[in-house]
Amino acid sequence: MTTAATIPADQLAELANADTQRLAARMAQDVFAGVFRQAAAGDGTPDVGVLGEVASQCANWCRAGGSDEARALRLALLIGGLDQWGLAYTQAFGLTAIHPLTALIGGLRTRLDAREEALFQKYFEQLDAVESDAIDFKVDLRRGIHLALWHAMAACESSEQVEAIVQTLGSLMVALDQKMPLLGWRLIADALANIQIGLLSGQSPASPLAQEGTQQLFASLRHALPDERYQAILAHSGQAVVAWQQAARNRAH
Repeated sequence: MTTAATIPADQLAELANADTQRLAARMAQDVFAGVFRQAAAGDGTPDVGVLGEVASQCANWCRAGGSDEARALRLALLIGGLDQWGLAYTQAFGLTAIHPLTALIGGLRTRLDAREEALFQKYFEQLDAVESDAIDFKVDLRRGIHLALWHAMAACESSEQVEAIVQTLGSLMVALDQKMPLLGWRLIADALANIQIGLLSGQSPASPLAQEGTQQLFASLRHALPDERYQAILAHSGQAVVAWQQAARNRAH
């Protein structure tokens, strides 16, 4: 994302390298997508059989860590990611709860003995408290959440629906900037660059509502963030878009 000199070292990289962190972010996204579909499809009552199977898969992946600490960190990454997906979607879609998600997280936690729970809690809190720890996980996780909400916004059929999701997306980004004063703006820039690339590449819907919602998002961030911070985000995301355009031109020749 930037030179190593400007970012504190990731203290958790020895327990979970960048590839493991990115895999945890993807797993959290995939698991949440399945759980959310289950919540939307039925009456919201968790399907115990399906959730049990998903919980077993998650637990097996966590157990593949090379030590008690690595296993606890994997679980903290997964549950932390699921928590953030759940929070974003309950806000965006006005939900009071996502019952299958609550049941799944509860099922994963109840498998732990006292020592495992203490280790899990330690890493769960560290992820929240130290913004540079598991930074590769955080970048991929937030990119996934922000892009998923943007895609949902682009698929909306009314300005009111667009506005509700844009408001959530903007508030999530502003809260991220406040919570991660050193690195949060870079995560926001990454998401905005990917949104712009989505529009430019034609891979994402470029409907008038999608373009309008994207403009609203940029305007709300410009209004909510300090000007210096907003300009830094624009410059950073702009560089990423230009690099993508250059790479696309090179591939075409």
